[in-house]
Amino acid sequence: MILRLASRRSPLALIQTREVADRLRQIDSTIEVEIVALTTRGDEVNDRSLAPIGGKGLFISALEEALQEGRADAAVHSLKDVPVDLDPGFEIVAVLPRADPRDYLVGAEGLDQLPAGSCVGTSSLRRQSQILAQRPDLRVVPARGSVNSRIDLIGQGLCEAVVLARAGIERLGLQPTGQALDPEAHVPAIGQGAIAVECRIPSSRHGELLRALHDPDCARSTAAERAFGRELGVDCSAPVGAWAGCRDDGTIRLLAFAGSVDGRRIHRESLSGHDPQLLGSQLAQRFHEQGIRNYFATTP
Repeated sequence: MILRLASRRSPLALIQTREVADRLRQIDSTIEVEIVALTTRGDEVNDRSLAPIGGKGLFISALEEALQEGRADAAVHSLKDVPVDLDPGFEIVAVLPRADPRDYLVGAEGLDQLPAGSCVGTSSLRRQSQILAQRPDLRVVPARGSVNSRIDLIGQGLCEAVVLARAGIERLGLQPTGQALDPEAHVPAIGQGAIAVECRIPSSRHGELLRALHDPDCARSTAAERAFGRELGVDCSAPVGAWAGCRDDGTIRLLAFAGSVDGRRIHRESLSGHDPQLLGSQLAQRFHEQGIRNYFATTP
């Protein structure tokens, strides 16, 4: 049996796709996995924010086209790059066990260790808002591209520090000087650290095998995060984050964040429950009651 997995061409994306392939071989040693590496619009545009030209969906559209045209049987994504509303005809059939979801500050052992006026690189409005809420004296500048190219900004003297997802750093086997940021104060992106496998509806003949990769706890946690984003009705052009985890008793604690780009107005709140969809919806409603959309008035 041959299974074709669509993937972005970036080193990190290929590592994640190989992880899916390895897990599939552990389930069925006879399976042959072929990786269909593709360049997405999100990879081509690395000199500006994605929000005005289509947002995070730019990272998955080429992969979905490969599924639609029958050039691939499944697609592998970083879940944080998958819009909370999938296009009709597609579904997430598996969410793998989650890696560390925290943000990581490269170049310093904490934001408080950076000299006044230091430059921090990130193109995430969510990160920018939370950085400036803690250190309004810092300068935040755009930083897109591969993990290594963003870290290189420090060596080039363009930034004193950059903020990246810790999961990506670890998957690449990198050990840069820095510190993981407290997720209570720097709420991660929705789905950060999780890998998702997407198929067409109905699933291909490989659907049952792919579903065996599914991690129920990670799926429930990220479902709550995505439900929050869906109900809040915002995209990557707004500084918003959500992070959830399952407790031993089966309850889910969901922490969410929304703020202004300049970090002057922020709101964090958590809620616990058993139903991921209901939990995300209820917490989003609380944010609406806070007039959260007013926070985004100055967002580009």
